[in-house]
Amino acid sequence: MAVEPIFVDTNVLVYLDQAASVFHAPARAAIGRLEREGAALWISRQVLREYMVTVTRPNPAGVPPMTRTEAVMAVEGFLTAFAIAEDGPPATANLLKLIRSVPVAGKQVHDANIVATMLTHGVTRLLTFNGSDFRRFEPMIEILAP
Repeated sequence: MAVEPIFVDTNVLVYLDQAASVFHAPARAAIGRLEREGAALWISRQVLREYMVTVTRPNPAGVPPMTRTEAVMAVEGFLTAFAIAEDGPPATANLLKLIRSVPVAGKQVHDANIVATMLTHGVTRLLTFNGSDFRRFEPMIEILAP
């Protein structure tokens, strides 16, 4: 039986590459388990941009930022390892529909865009360390914690 596709949030990708983080092992374990189960793992170009923003700046945990070259190489790897959910006009239409029906504002629009992109591609499961950011979108999506 095929495993339903799963969208991978930015924070999971970030922790995959931060060996010093307490979230590194759970992120690696979750991705490894899902790959062994044969799950189709999805990301979007928004997630790739958010990843580069996050890993190339200093962070409060003291993890040194990646160089631009390291970040680009990581993103190139993600492009081959994950299916890419494009967030073009159909996702924008879904985003506007979501914003009309679910209270979001400010930075929450980024999360709404992830959900809109997921739904556009028929992906309803989200792997994230920030489940509370996406609770407002249940039951449209299922939140999975690593």
